[in-house]
Amino acid sequence: MSRRVTVSAPANIAFVKYWGARDLERALPHHPSISMTLEVCRSVTTVELREDLARDEVWLAGAEGRLEAPGEAFAARVRRHLEAIRAWTGRKERFRVATRNTFPAAAGLASSASGFAALACAVSLCHPERTRGIWAGASDAPTAGELSVLARLSGSGSAARSVLGGYVEWPAEPGDEAPAAGLAPAAHWDLRCVIALLETGEKAVSSLEGHRRAPTSPHFARRLELVPGRLATVRQAIRDRDLSSLGPVLERDAIELHAIAMTSEPPIFYWRPGTLEVLAAVRDLRRGGIEAYSTMDAGANVHVICPPEDEPRVATALAAVPGVGGLIRDRVGDGPREEEANLLAGGAGR
Repeated sequence: MSRRVTVSAPANIAFVKYWGARDLERALPHHPSISMTLEVCRSVTTVELREDLARDEVWLAGAEGRLEAPGEAFAARVRRHLEAIRAWTGRKERFRVATRNTFPAAAGLASSASGFAALACAVSLCHPERTRGIWAGASDAPTAGELSVLARLSGSGSAARSVLGGYVEWPAEPGDEAPAAGLAPAAHWDLRCVIALLETGEKAVSSLEGHRRAPTSPHFARRLELVPGRLATVRQAIRDRDLSSLGPVLERDAIELHAIAMTSEPPIFYWRPGTLEVLAAVRDLRRGGIEAYSTMDAGANVHVICPPEDEPRVATALAAVPGVGGLIRDRVGDGPREEEANLLAGGAGR
């Protein structure tokens, strides 16, 4: 028996960050985080359920659809996630998996979030008793909460948010296994996200390692004290569609993430000279009457949040900054969806 499903799932950009974990292996955070689900930055993953495999197969869908062997660390992490899902669901089948991104991977753009969210959704849909109407409220489909937990089992806490569209909080309630939940759908507030690409290669220090080091910073405990107030402000700003209230908080929280990284033991320096140039350009835009605010995950690249009417001018200004090698013009999105593509059809490369 075999069953094949392809799902694309989006990256997300956090307004209040998840940084540092009280249980890193289980991706259990010290506090909630709030994010905006994106639309353009996606991982596309085909999963085929197989009963004739002794081991899960993991492939990257490369140029012209050819399948390429991934690095062993990546393949091992995918296999661990599949094992965790099997343990959680009580299933025993093996899988063939092929995946690709629409944006740079391992560069601080939440590719782990989109990748493992796509994997969790596709595996769930592969099971014979599951319907294909997973986001249409089918009675026998897993809930969004279940998918959020399945995605988190990868070790990527941000993946717990990428199974949902719009504006998302994770965890939404106390408890070790608490899932993410939506604060508002994408249609509630049309925000844009212009991403200035400064570094597209794999970063030297992974986010997982950054989470591990975060509590060694002397600033970590103080941020934990400040986060509850920030969460309240961000929730209200989303309800009110108030970017002037949201923007300063998301900028401050991103800068503190990097301040903690820079003061961890040993320190981590994700920023590049161009990062500072982009941050200065965003401040210049605001002085010129453009409503734009910057945020960053664990990498050199900068996300600039703005309303639709300001997006063209933001993109023009960022493209002119020295060191910016390209832009991604993204927006708030509706979350995962099934795709027609079959990434496993290409065959192995040589």
